[in-house]
Amino acid sequence: MTDAPTTPSQPSRPLLLLIPGLLCDEAVWDAQVQALAPVADCVVARHDAADTIEDMARQAIAMLPAGQAFSVAGHSMGGRCALEIWRQAPHRVQRLALLDTGYQARPAGATGEAEATQRMALLVLARADGMRAMGHQWARGMVHPARWESPVFARILDMIERFTPAQFEAQIHALLHRPDATDLLATITVPTLLLCGREDGWSPLSRHEEMQRHIAPAKLVAVEDCGHMSTMEQPEAVALALRGWLDDWAPGDRTAR
Repeated sequence: MTDAPTTPSQPSRPLLLLIPGLLCDEAVWDAQVQALAPVADCVVARHDAADTIEDMARQAIAMLPAGQAFSVAGHSMGGRCALEIWRQAPHRVQRLALLDTGYQARPAGATGEAEATQRMALLVLARADGMRAMGHQWARGMVHPARWESPVFARILDMIERFTPAQFEAQIHALLHRPDATDLLATITVPTLLLCGREDGWSPLSRHEEMQRHIAPAKLVAVEDCGHMSTMEQPEAVALALRGWLDDWAPGDRTAR
């Protein structure tokens, strides 16, 4: 059931919903919340025990004042949630930012089965050896190799360790049963930022270039020296891109200036 189509109220300054990705919490957006605090009211979504992208989107919308218009930025799995929010409540969304993410459903056949096998193997590891041990193996593919032994990598492991295997299982279920948003892209009419780490091996730049071809009002930013965890790897660059996205268009505008 989608949000009822009422006329959204206009806040005096942007209300910005920030959506974390898989095994990410408020920490993934810390730098951006601090940088954008002077110009936007930021709310970071929580996925709790939700095990579908659709429920994650509904929970995120429910965190906001009823009927108020907002901008939404999602990272990784959070980008898929942001697209689902556009599906559920497009009349309330003023801007959309999709960071290091994707839009297609899990493929059928051997490719899709391989993804499921890989994800479930990580869950088995998490149950056997703990979330941090699993994260140490998994997260090496999510950041630029130069950061594998860095404080940033340690903060990512700290974040992963705050989750339980049960929460991990719920989020895996959500990703394996993710909705296909291919047909949704052409319906997006609000100013849209597409952002991706240049060295993102999980959600490559080519995928964001493909999204840009389908979203008429989209701008694409490639963040240099950066893997999948762009908000933590290059926090200043991501905050600058988001600030430009917020500043470029007045509330209610449908085209970039």
